[in-house]
Amino acid sequence: METFGFPSKQGLYDPNFEKEACGVGFVVNLSGLTSHKLIRDAETISRRLEHRGACAFENKIGDGAGIMTSIPHEFYRFCLKKEQNVHLPPKGEYATGIVFLNLYEEEDVKSHFQKIAEEHQLKVLCWRSIEVDNSSLGSLSISTEPLMQQVFITGSDLSVELFRQKIYLLRKYSTHCLQEVFSRFYICSLSTEIIVYKGQLTSSQLWSYFKDLQNPDYGSYLAIVHARFSTNTFPTWERAHPLRYLAHNGEINTLHGNVNLMRAREGVMKSSIYKDDLKKLFPVVEQNMSDSGSLDNVLEFLVMAGQRSLPEV
Repeated sequence: METFGFPSKQGLYDPNFEKEACGVGFVVNLSGLTSHKLIRDAETISRRLEHRGACAFENKIGDGAGIMTSIPHEFYRFCLKKEQNVHLPPKGEYATGIVFLNLYEEEDVKSHFQKIAEEHQLKVLCWRSIEVDNSSLGSLSISTEPLMQQVFITGSDLSVELFRQKIYLLRKYSTHCLQEVFSRFYICSLSTEIIVYKGQLTSSQLWSYFKDLQNPDYGSYLAIVHARFSTNTFPTWERAHPLRYLAHNGEINTLHGNVNLMRAREGVMKSSIYKDDLKKLFPVVEQNMSDSGSLDNVLEFLVMAGQRSLPEV
């Protein structure tokens, strides 16, 4: 699958030689107390990272910017009730994430995704449109801008751990399947704990682009912000950070050897958790990933399928 805005090998450009270098910052309330002030503090950090992110000559086309926060449960609960009269389950009993789609494939993609979810004993509770303001974006960013839809997923009679495992399986397997069929399908994050807002934006554009982040009811106890400088890595909406586990600086010089070794290991891998479903998680490193994106794929796999903690990995 060709990613939107992502060129094929041509002339002096070869995606095999791509690396990136970026800026990253975080803020957290150690007591776990959520507030919108923390989001505003994250905005301050993000704007002060502007020099660490790259942009085109007109300053309206960024290499990428984004934020990871804890799921603002009360905010989403209010939004779903108001917008769709949908009752959101208690915190931790659902997973959510933002998905990049092609506008003209929206209904077909959603139908296929729901079918895959049902095959894994999961239910798509609803989809929510992410309200954005692209008036500050440059022409290139707008020309490749995705349709952003937020999905909410529940599971009936599943333990917390089993639900998390199935959510990861759904994200991974749906990515493999739907990217083969449709021109655009990318899940920024799919989790019971965190959510990622990101795009081919500058650090300043991030805060005016996503209306959710401006809402005073959006609260979090943590925030990780990222400004992308793609060096010789081609910028796209999908490649913006934070990723699902990482907000990373890039510049992984041993990338290709690491990816090849991971692919070689897939032939002998076994999992007491996923058993026969383990093959649905392959390839571990998905196509069109940057160096940081490849590392994030492996980190996510080791945590979810390898039963390792983040500090251990």
